[in-house]
Amino acid sequence: MNWRIGELERITVVVPAEALEAFEAAFESCCCAISFFFDEVAGVWILEGLREPGRQDSDLSAALALAEEISGIAPPLDRSTLPAGGWLARSFAGFPEQIIGNHFVIQGSHIKSKPSGCRIDIRLDAGLAFGSGEHETTRGCLLALERLPHGKQRCRILDLGTGSGVLAIAAAKLLRRRVLASDIDQRSVIVAKQNAARNNVAAFVRVIRGNGWKNKIIRQKGPYDLVFANILARPLAAMAQELAVNLAPGGIAILSGLLRSQERFVLTAHRRHGVWLRDRIHMGAWTTLVLQKGPR
Repeated sequence: MNWRIGELERITVVVPAEALEAFEAAFESCCCAISFFFDEVAGVWILEGLREPGRQDSDLSAALALAEEISGIAPPLDRSTLPAGGWLARSFAGFPEQIIGNHFVIQGSHIKSKPSGCRIDIRLDAGLAFGSGEHETTRGCLLALERLPHGKQRCRILDLGTGSGVLAIAAAKLLRRRVLASDIDQRSVIVAKQNAARNNVAAFVRVIRGNGWKNKIIRQKGPYDLVFANILARPLAAMAQELAVNLAPGGIAILSGLLRSQERFVLTAHRRHGVWLRDRIHMGAWTTLVLQKGPR
C-alpha cells in the first residue's frame, strides 16, 4: 500500500459473537485504536482497527492467523486509508456529551462548555477515547455504581482492566475514595493516568500495569469492597474464583463486557464460589452484572 503523509490505515472484519474475543485481541496487538459494533439485524460484530502508516504486515498477518486458528473462521479483511485529520474529526463527531443516570456526564476534551446542573463531570481526550467501543458497557457500570447504597463505606476499590480510566475516575469522584486501577496494556495505563490528572483525581487514582489477579500489588491491596471488571465474558468466568478470594465479605463486583446470551455462563462460574447476583442492567445487546460475596 502506498502511503501519503497524514494518513492512517483502517482494517475491518465482520465476525460472529463467538469469534469477537480472538479478533479483538489480534487487532489490539497491532493497531493504535480499535472499535467494535454489534449489528443486531445481522447478528454479527463489525471490528475496526487503525494502524500507523508504514507498519510491516508481518505482525498483522501473525495476529490474524492466531485469531483464525482459535476461532476456526477466516473472515475477509477489508483495508483502506483514512486521513488522520478525518479520524480526529470523526472522533469529535462520534463523541458528544453523554448524560448517564442521575449523577454522571462524560465530555470530550474538545467540548469547552461546562455541564449544566450538579452532575459529576468526566472529561476524556476524544482522540484517545475513539475506538474504545465500550460505551454501553461503561454506561451500564456507571448506572450500577450510582445504584449502590450510599450508607456503606467502600474503602478498597479496584478497577480491573481500566482502559481509559472512566470507572476509576467516576468512583473516585462519587465516593471520594482511593481507587487502584490496572490494565495489561501499557498504552491504556498512560491514557488512564492522563485522564485522572485531567479530572483532578490523580491523587485518588493509582494506575498500574498488571495482568489481572496475577499482579502482586493487586493481590496485596485486597480484599476489595468494590471491584469493576469491564472486560469480556470468558476472562470474567475464568477469573471467578480469584475474584471471590479477593472480595471482602459483602463486597460488590460490577462486571460488564458480556452479551445477554453470555449472562448465564458468567453467573454460573461465580455462583460456584459464593458470589451471587444482586442486580443486572441490560443496555442493547450488553449486560452489566452486579454481584455480591457472601450469604444472600
